[in-house]
Amino acid sequence: MSVDFNGIGRGQVNIQNPAADKASNAENKSQTTPAQARPQAEQARGENVSLSNQAKNLKQLEEKLGDYPEVDDDRVAQIRSALENGTYKIDAEKLAQKMLEMDQSIFG
Repeated sequence: MSVDFNGIGRGQVNIQNPAADKASNAENKSQTTPAQARPQAEQARGENVSLSNQAKNLKQLEEKLGDYPEVDDDRVAQIRSALENGTYKIDAEKLAQKMLEMDQSIFG
């Protein structure tokens, strides 16, 4: 009993064609894989980055905010003076409301 794998039977012979092998090898050498072509394409066209309008707006906002100081020194001086004088008043309801809002923003 014989088994036919991939259409090759006992009577068939696998004949190699040396001319065909040389031609296919030459074709494979001339073709580049996508991984090889990518660096060549990047070198040829250069690197190009384009930003969305939202990214541009965020960059402008960041630059504007960079002009402002991180701490309002005048406000700090006012609060420090009020604490030293004993005139600084705390609104307990407003403080509690802000604490609840912060809690809700964190924990939902």
